Amino acid sequence: QVQLVESGGGLVQAGGSLRLSCAASGRTFIYHMAWFRQPPGKEREFVATTTHFNINTRYADSVKGRFTISRDNAKDTLYLQMNSLKPEDTAVYYCAASATNRGARALVTNRGAYEYWGQGTQVTVSA
Repeated sequence: QVQLVESGGGLVQAGGSLRLSCAASGRTFIYHMAWFRQPPGKEREFVATTTHFNINTRYADSVKGRFTISRDNAKDTLYLQMNSLKPEDTAVYYCAASATNRGARALVTNRGAYEYWGQGTQVTVSA
């Protein structure tokens, strides 16, 4: 089993920055991790993912150039640095993890591929 705990959300003005963290614990080895978000009244959507050793990353088009994902394997923690935030970034942000090995260079963006989810952290960006 894997437990994921997100932190770092909050209220910020447009143009501001936030850094989300996701601490992972448990005895199961995690191969893939990602961030998703669920805006009000919408479905959960992919935001960003990285390979185990941060070799490759992939971002949703809506956040490219503004968000940066990174993974500290020594601390079992996933981060999402969010800059130049916009009101449309308002959402509950979720950390996701998978214990299924899809290859060291695989960038897993499919929501259904992740077995473990955090409880979510609210990010609200005011205009």
